[in-house]
Amino acid sequence: MSDDDYVYDEASGEWISAAEAAAKGQASDGVEVRDAVGNLLADGDQVTLIKDLVVKGAGQTLKRGTLIKSIRLTGDPQEIDCRYEGIRGLVLRAEFVRKR
Repeated sequence: MSDDDYVYDEASGEWISAAEAAAKGQASDGVEVRDAVGNLLADGDQVTLIKDLVVKGAGQTLKRGTLIKSIRLTGDPQEIDCRYEGIRGLVLRAEFVRKR
């Protein structure tokens, strides 16, 4: 799209230039996820648990200090998707982890 093209912005209800729409889209994709102490988290980071967590449906408790490798960020600023042996589809709240 060139700068002469216009697109309809449903959020504002106005026609805006394509360049402005692209800039808005890039700005909204950057969701900041912070751990319990305020460190910025990114995909692939390693985190440790700061509290014992009972995992519903797995019948297992993850102990404080457990290392979780290679996290993935979701669209929610409070949730991170991670993988731990024996537990599928584990989603943790960012307030219970600390970046390693």
